[in-house]
Amino acid sequence: MNITDLLPHEKAVSTAMLLKTEQASVTAIQILQGEQLKEHITKVHALLICIIGKVVFENEKGGKETLQPGDYINIDPMVKHWVNAITDSQLILFK
Repeated sequence: MNITDLLPHEKAVSTAMLLKTEQASVTAIQILQGEQLKEHITKVHALLICIIGKVVFENEKGGKETLQPGDYINIDPMVKHWVNAITDSQLILFK
């Protein structure tokens, strides 16, 4: 299997659950160029890894990081954040 086969290529933002246990979840996220994963919060610590493409992660505290393949960011709980895709992008979210 390949992560690029999991999600529809025509949808601006899409997700697919890769693994869910009682303690954790792993989600594939696709964001097409120029689109945004709208602002939201997570109740638990999370880790976002860029697999393909280029995105800009921002949060309400003024944090701003550009992620490219292999880059990752730790996401604090209860902090509003959002992700903008510079190019078609594939990410993995661990919670």
